[in-house]
Formats: sequence, structure tokens, C-alpha cells
Amino acid sequence: MKYVCSVCGWEYDEALGDPENGIEPGTKFEDLPEDFVCPLCGVGKEDFNKED
Repeated sequence: MKYVCSVCGWEYDEALGDPENGIEPGTKFEDLPEDFVCPLCGVGKEDFNKED
């Protein structure tokens, strides 16, 4: 599953994770820490949309 930041368009792909920011591949979006923010623009998880 992929989630896209509604502010800047950065994409979080659960299969790839975000190793540059310490998030292992396979980490589900809902399992990200509550204080997770977009690495590009700094908005929180609530500003991400599931990509169909």
C-alpha cells in the first residue's frame, strides 16, 4: 500500500519503508509512530492519503 502527502506529494510505500529515516521496509503506515512527519514538508500522518 502507498500513502501520498497531500501537501507536497511525497510518497510512503509500505513495501519500501523509508530506510533513510529509520523506517524498515514492510512497515505498515498505521504502525508508523504517531509523531511521524513527512520528511519533505513536515506535516503529520493525518495529511497523508491512501493511494488506490
